[in-house]
Amino acid sequence: MTAQRFEEVYFDGVDDMLAHARENLVRTSPRAAFQEALTQRAILVDIRPAAQRVEEGEVHPLLSPLVIERNVLEWRLDPRSSSRIEQAAYDARVIVLCQEGYTSSLAAAALRQLGVSRATDVIGGYAAWREAGMPTVNN
Repeated sequence: MTAQRFEEVYFDGVDDMLAHARENLVRTSPRAAFQEALTQRAILVDIRPAAQRVEEGEVHPLLSPLVIERNVLEWRLDPRSSSRIEQAAYDARVIVLCQEGYTSSLAAAALRQLGVSRATDVIGGYAAWREAGMPTVNN
């Protein structure tokens, strides 16, 4: 296997990759995400690893957040996947939540590339969610 030539690299680093991912996202505030989850207009998906959820806390279960770790997200939310969850649909409003709002942007962009056209993420992630006083539980 040969290494890629510099000219073949698509992004100029991870910051460029993140900016590209966010170009087509209409990101949401923690409060707006809370309202959409509360009224069941969106599926709130926490992609943080278990250890991080234990350490930092979780979105309150009354909002019915789904915990789908990042490494299986596309398989669970791709409507064509044999590993999809019941809620997987192209028109589903999926709001992805990570710890600080970086990984969630990349994840939401990946979902959009699969055709989940209303996928987005929470600006500032779970840290902003908690700071805004949105409902949480500690483990």
